[in-house]
Amino acid sequence: MPRTRAATPSTRKILPLAKVYALLEPGPVVLLTTADQPHANIMTLSWQTMLEFEPPQIACVVSNGNHSFQQLQASGECVINIPTADLAEQVVGCGNCSGAKVDKFARFGLTAIPAAQVAAPLIKECYANLECRVIDTRLVSDYCLFILQVVNAWIDPSVQQPQTLHHCGNGEFMLAGERIKLKSKMK
Repeated sequence: MPRTRAATPSTRKILPLAKVYALLEPGPVVLLTTADQPHANIMTLSWQTMLEFEPPQIACVVSNGNHSFQQLQASGECVINIPTADLAEQVVGCGNCSGAKVDKFARFGLTAIPAAQVAAPLIKECYANLECRVIDTRLVSDYCLFILQVVNAWIDPSVQQPQTLHHCGNGEFMLAGERIKLKSKMK
C-alpha cells in the first residue's frame, strides 16, 4: 500500500540525507593503528560502535579505499587509540592524507609504542588504547564492516576528564561535554 505524504510542520526543515550521519555520530573520533611490518599506519575513524561488553566487541567501518583497510584485512589486528581535544590538529591531519604515501607518526609528531598482544602500535599521546583482533569479516565485502574484539585495554590515569572529539561533518567537531550522574542498574 503506498504511503501518503504527511504535511510538513512549518517549524521543521528538510535535512539532506547525506547529513543524517551527523545526527547519529556513534562515538568519539579515534585513531586506528595497523601494522604491515615494518610499517605502521594511522587512520582517523569515526564510524565505530560497541556491540558487546564482556568481552568487549566493536564494529567499525574502514573504507576499502583506505590504506588501513588492506593492513587490517591482512593482519587481522589493530589498535583503537582514543585522542583528546589537544590532538585535534593531528587527528584531522591523519584523516587528510594517505598512509601509503606518508609516515603519519613522523609527520604529526605522534609516538608509536609497542602493544602487548597485537603487532599494531599504541599511540602514546592518546588518552586510551584498545588492542583489538578481527573476529568476524562476514560484512566486510558488502559494507567494509569489521567486528573486533578488544584483547587488551590501556588508559592514562593522569587524564581525569578527557574531552573527546565527535565528528559533526564538514570539518566540524563537538567536544564531549559536562558529565552528569543518574541512578542506574548498570554496573
